[in-house]
Amino acid sequence: MPCLAAEITSAVASAYTIRTPLNITGAGTKSFLGQQATNNQPLDVTGHTGIVEYDPAELVMVARAGTSLSEIENVLNENGQMLGFEPPFADAGATLGGAVAAGLAGPRRAYAGAVRDFVLGSTFINGKGEPVTAGGKVMKNVAGFDLFRPMARSMGTLGVMLKIALRLLPLPEVEKTLLHEETDELAALRKMNHWPVETQAISAASWDGANIRIRLSGSASGIEHARSVIGGDYITGTNYWQDLNNFRLDFFQQAGRLWRIGLAPMSESFGPESRQLVDWGGAQRWLKSDEPAVSIRTRASQLGGHADCFSQDPGVATFHPLEGNVLAVNKRLKTALDPAGILNPGRLHPEF
Repeated sequence: MPCLAAEITSAVASAYTIRTPLNITGAGTKSFLGQQATNNQPLDVTGHTGIVEYDPAELVMVARAGTSLSEIENVLNENGQMLGFEPPFADAGATLGGAVAAGLAGPRRAYAGAVRDFVLGSTFINGKGEPVTAGGKVMKNVAGFDLFRPMARSMGTLGVMLKIALRLLPLPEVEKTLLHEETDELAALRKMNHWPVETQAISAASWDGANIRIRLSGSASGIEHARSVIGGDYITGTNYWQDLNNFRLDFFQQAGRLWRIGLAPMSESFGPESRQLVDWGGAQRWLKSDEPAVSIRTRASQLGGHADCFSQDPGVATFHPLEGNVLAVNKRLKTALDPAGILNPGRLHPEF
């Protein structure tokens, strides 16, 4: 199990001393997210691998950031456990550090929690080359500010992660998917948001304009009870949820920019100009659209949400612009952890 903590720490400290911007790189499965400067000095952390601690009885694992998700998932499968946030791109070689830094969660997100909800603690190197340990290996850890939580979706701009402690979930005894025909968007949203009140077995819900798909997870008896409550027909022989999570559905192959829209689940329709796939019971809307970026983001803001562009386009920033107090807090946090601005500058926001 290679440990490159000393080498990584030294590299960041040297870069801080001479004010050299770093491009922190992993497996590259999410290189389409954010703006990457080609003239920054690369810092490859993929060699820092290995599962450091694993206690199946306590549902806790500690692993180095360069450890592949596939290795972690293989070990967890052997013990009947899983990563509750369903990170994408495991088959493509994605690493744990990249999964946390990108903050991408799969279809289970709305029912089990976000990436940050499964991170119990982290050891990382700040922008001055200093090791920082935040959090721990238990849920109730009140030792100061939860500094490890901002690491999720920070895109490497706040620190170079070395180790991450994770909360795990048991694998469900059974998982099945129900299909409901539905062409009306409002009706689909109402159903997807009402059914979880009727049963706790739902672990994913999507709508593609013609059908609602509901994934049920739990015991065999619990799933049968859920079906008796919400109805529908079982789908067999499909990898729908994996294909959704990894952008392999036909929807993602359509022309136009791919947008990820975060909204309140019962928000009104985004508009007829965009082709959409609804995930997370309505809280996440995938759009394929040729509309100008400013139009998409203005509409998202009007609905109280945000819009991230998942298609590489030099003229369009990946992440929704930050404003006001949110921007000010992010700037202060960046300055505190990376005062020289050497960690992935510009990857998350043009100003940091």
